[in-house]
Amino acid sequence: MQRATGIGGIFIRASDPVALAEWYRLNLGIEVMDPSGSGSPWAAEGGLTVVSTFAQDSDYFGSREQSWMLNFRVADLDAMLAQLRAGGATVDAETQAMPGIGRFGWAADPEGNRFELWQPEPPGS
Repeated sequence: MQRATGIGGIFIRASDPVALAEWYRLNLGIEVMDPSGSGSPWAAEGGLTVVSTFAQDSDYFGSREQSWMLNFRVADLDAMLAQLRAGGATVDAETQAMPGIGRFGWAADPEGNRFELWQPEPPGS
């Protein structure tokens, strides 16, 4: 059986694609290519990628109109949340720790797309 080997792209519909691309570059360090393929692809660091499904009535994504949510691995959750706040992002006040998994925080981009940040627990912790 053939298998997917990773995430090949993330595509985000936006009312102002140029401004949203710049927001991701400035606030998360992610280079965003335009639809014509102009720009450089983001070279993500290696690590696990979780693919999970949620019940239709789950509140985990924030708005029930949002049918997906990205999760970005980060090295320092607190520093990233502070950076996002300083950049004017909407950042949830609450974080969550899951023993054996790591810590989580949430924010939304200027278009209102909620995303999750995950600081994995170091191996052997």
